[in-house]
Amino acid sequence: MHGQVEAAVGHRHANAASDAAAIERVLAGDIDAYEELVRRYQAALYRYAVAMVLDHDVAADMVQDAFLRAYTNLRNCRDRERFHGWLFQTLRNRCLDHLKDTRRKNVRLDDQAPILDAAEDPGEAFERKELRSDIRSALAALPEAQREAFVMHYVEDIPYHTMAELLDTKVSALKMRVMRAREALCGALQRREVTESAAARLSIRRS
Repeated sequence: MHGQVEAAVGHRHANAASDAAAIERVLAGDIDAYEELVRRYQAALYRYAVAMVLDHDVAADMVQDAFLRAYTNLRNCRDRERFHGWLFQTLRNRCLDHLKDTRRKNVRLDDQAPILDAAEDPGEAFERKELRSDIRSALAALPEAQREAFVMHYVEDIPYHTMAELLDTKVSALKMRVMRAREALCGALQRREVTESAAARLSIRRS
């Protein structure tokens, strides 16, 4: 376990140094270097956005907009080794603005991403689709702060101390949000008669 933590820390440090180098190249005129940053963070940002706004199309637009805003304001990123956090804040602000928009009448919970193998048993396919729908509905019912903390910790495997820096809050508060989110999700899934074994077979990391 200790070795895994050290490896994760080393990976983050390597990414930070690589981010700074890529930014230097972009600002020097190598526009293609920005693609390295997009490839590195696009998937994680998209998963975060989907979990927050619960709409695949809106999430994709927000991630694209976040990268565009970051690119046009790249010179304003003073601590280039913290580019990931700076980019994340751009996306997070967009998500929060969207959630505050009182003109939104409802939230889409459809799953547009392919979730099954073509050879999968039809009965199993239906069960998995229903389970995904239950999980999304349970996530949608969570307060925004709890949903955000749960996704960052359990879906993205972000350590609490890093979450605290990104969200500008205390680790103790984040642990409480995650605990309450877990309790609420477990309660919601139990009310839907989703068994623990069934839930374990479906990883929300890929939803």
